[in-house]
Amino acid sequence: MLTAADEDRLGRLRTLTLAAQELVGASKAANTVRAYRSDWSDFTGWCAAQRLAPLPAEPMTVALYLADLAGSGAAAATIQRRVSSISQAHQAAGHRPSPTADFLVRQVMRGIRRTLGTAPRSQKTPLSAADLRRLVATCPDETLAGRRDRALLLVGDLGAFRRSELVALDAEDVAETDAGLRVLVRRSKTDQEAEGQEKGIPRKADPEVCPARALRAWREAAGIEDGPLWRAVNRHDQVRPGRLSDRAVALVVKRACVRAGLDPDRYAGHSLRAGFATAAAEAGAPERAIMRQGGWTSEAMVRRYIRMADLFRENAADYVNP
Repeated sequence: MLTAADEDRLGRLRTLTLAAQELVGASKAANTVRAYRSDWSDFTGWCAAQRLAPLPAEPMTVALYLADLAGSGAAAATIQRRVSSISQAHQAAGHRPSPTADFLVRQVMRGIRRTLGTAPRSQKTPLSAADLRRLVATCPDETLAGRRDRALLLVGDLGAFRRSELVALDAEDVAETDAGLRVLVRRSKTDQEAEGQEKGIPRKADPEVCPARALRAWREAAGIEDGPLWRAVNRHDQVRPGRLSDRAVALVVKRACVRAGLDPDRYAGHSLRAGFATAAAEAGAPERAIMRQGGWTSEAMVRRYIRMADLFRENAADYVNP
């Protein structure tokens, strides 16, 4: 027979357990959690079709699943993420070590990387400085949508923002100064604990491509003093209260590409961020300055953009004239 004190103690333990589970869930970004769930669902579905146990899974089961993925055309990066998802599921269920740590699984993954390669597929084309100017020139000043798109393209590119960072900005996160824009990024992919990062986006002498001027024009025309900085505009050119989604950034880029005569299939929201890094490298910006503006923590990623910028700089083929 439980006493009242025992029931209180058990109730408190249940409350603390739920709180702990919520904190564990909050330890990872929402996109990461969704990816893990999708991957785990795929693995358990495959196991059901093969009449194999998914939890705990035998190392051979995982190895066969990975081989099947590779045979069906999955990229090495996708397969590696599936391995991580399977590992996370086993650890969360208390099955340690995870079957993904087994020698057999590790050797299969090594073979997959050697066979399929690890180079990223179908990367979107970075926007050059000249192409950015072409896109901005297509945004009409006489409409709210045009003013918003001009500001979004310039701020997104010169601030080297990830799409999620850009659409998360509120009006109070951006301050206009004599030097340009001071922008507070409250959370990013590399700052999951929300310590925050400040970015500076300098003014440009040419008013057509000045991010501070473009943003002020959008905010004044739309009457945005607080709340989401980037908002939808309906077909009647009226501002809606909701925040733009990160997918909307890609649509803004693609629509501007169509108007500018560029192939929209080659560009997306990431073209702004990649374009900044490439254009900055072409102009001779120091690697550390590029990393700081974009919030990159991986030198390898930034050096990939620098290599792209250097393809035609001091190119040996310039010395050969057939």
